[in-house]
Amino acid sequence: MNKKILVTGGLGYIGSHVVVELQNEGFQVIVIDNLSNSSMDVLDKIIEITGITPLFEKIDLRDKNMVSDFFKRHSDIYGVIHFAASKAVGESSNNPLKYYENNISPLVYILQQLEKIKDQNFIFSSSCTVYGQADKLPITEDTLLKKAESPYGNTKKIGEQIIEDTCKINNNLNAISLRYFNPIGAHSSAKIGELPIGIPQNLVPFVTQTGIGIREELSIFGKDYPTPDGTCIRDYIHVVDLAKAHVIAMKRIILKDNSDNYEVFNLGTGKGSSVLEVVNAFEEISGIKLNYIFSERRAGDIVAAFADTQKANKILGWKSELSLNEAMLSAWEWEKKINSNI
Repeated sequence: MNKKILVTGGLGYIGSHVVVELQNEGFQVIVIDNLSNSSMDVLDKIIEITGITPLFEKIDLRDKNMVSDFFKRHSDIYGVIHFAASKAVGESSNNPLKYYENNISPLVYILQQLEKIKDQNFIFSSSCTVYGQADKLPITEDTLLKKAESPYGNTKKIGEQIIEDTCKINNNLNAISLRYFNPIGAHSSAKIGELPIGIPQNLVPFVTQTGIGIREELSIFGKDYPTPDGTCIRDYIHVVDLAKAHVIAMKRIILKDNSDNYEVFNLGTGKGSSVLEVVNAFEEISGIKLNYIFSERRAGDIVAAFADTQKANKILGWKSELSLNEAMLSAWEWEKKINSNI
């Protein structure tokens, strides 16, 4: 499908995997990234994996004029997949204004520019954090959205509302919000993966960095949650499975297979795993005994969240294929690759 697709935040963790899958499916890709949490090395690795060089522009999407100028130069874009955002739950609680600026303004500016071009196809990188602490598990798409537990979650909730409101008054805009649960793992080539700058905000990089010796110990936040082993439960999905869902969703709206001009889908495995189960999975695939301690609960963390994925399975024709152990193994191979000098 030889259409030009813009991927914002396309050198980030999830974005880079989506760029690879889009190129594998024949799409022309243009990447925007401000490199605040990524590097140009990722672009080189994408080229190594696919043999194709995506267009790249370093743009700060918080600058309305830069966004406007970009769309004037690229009015032939056929779709946008929007990742560019700040994404750490804990940090968002400490610095909410950063999150509201980074995650809301660019979305509005992009939607304003999309209205001016012919093909208005938009995929939004949303999150299960929009559900807050759901009353019932697994979580379906029609679960009542509660008060977000963190400013990060609230930016995703507000973002979805902005898109839905815009779709109501603009029938030419076709949009899908994909509510991710917890992406982990890395590409099978071990050329791209999660590359946190500084202290990792997500569990799995902290696990693998502890395993390889960069971190002395893993801090597990809370051991007194009302779960079987006292630690938080999440739905950990392999990033490659997640990336493939974006291609399917984009094809759905390009081919006008969507039933409404705004749709929402959960992306997860449908199975919850506790923090200790993730640790155990790592120990199993690596043969390394992990040094971990229990710390206080972290602000903004919910007890448990895992997806009901039936809607994505039936309507998108997508389902996750890779297991927790396979995801952990790919994350470990990636960690060893990037730290091969240790």
